[in-house]
Amino acid sequence: MSFWKMDGADIVPAATVSNYVEFWSNESYRRTFLFTLRLCAGVTAIGLVLGYPIAWVIWRMQSRWRTLVLLLTVIPLFMSYIVKIYTMRSILGLNGLLNMALVAAGILEKPSTLFLYNQTAILATMAVVYMPFVILPIYLALDRIPGNLVAASSDLGARPWTTFRHVVLPLSAPGVVAGALFSYILSLGDYITPQMVGGPSGFTFGRIIWSQFGLAYNWPFGAAMAAVLFVVALVLIAALGRLGKLDGGLP
Repeated sequence: MSFWKMDGADIVPAATVSNYVEFWSNESYRRTFLFTLRLCAGVTAIGLVLGYPIAWVIWRMQSRWRTLVLLLTVIPLFMSYIVKIYTMRSILGLNGLLNMALVAAGILEKPSTLFLYNQTAILATMAVVYMPFVILPIYLALDRIPGNLVAASSDLGARPWTTFRHVVLPLSAPGVVAGALFSYILSLGDYITPQMVGGPSGFTFGRIIWSQFGLAYNWPFGAAMAAVLFVVALVLIAALGRLGKLDGGLP
């Protein structure tokens, strides 16, 4: 469909690359596309910075507590996506928990509107929503590390940081790559979160695609932009798969 064209209100199945030409020649579309790529990179970076320590703590827990915490980590995966977004809105909103805490602590004199309807709110919400997809692959990779390797490193006199850097981190790299891939790909196609918590600052490439299908009724052009996202996803999968040897190392 991406090679078809519109003739008035009709979709004509004619072979043409005009949709792709229009996309790449329009500076506004290109700018939004690059902004979306940077946004997803930020979401992934936050997810890894916060998700790896959480996965490591779960890995080091006693088995009885580990099961409980893992269950709490998995539960959000079964929750409604919209519910999670509204939860973040209730935290970041004008009368949300964050504003209430800052006012109670004396940091703010009155509730602020700075925490919602901006790019920071999009980053925070996406990072929280997709955090389980980062934590679980990393934890599974950590759990597959043979305990005798860590013990041998300690017996040979390696400090904990040295053991982590030379043993734990390299062996958990496939989980890190898988978590990064999940986070980036999922956030790349997300158009609901930017719309609900981003306001005017949340106009992402996913929202443009949605508008072409849902509002403009220009399905061929929307399909062309969706194809661009699909190619980006394939390139990421191939590149990260080669980097982390996902074919043989996925948890």
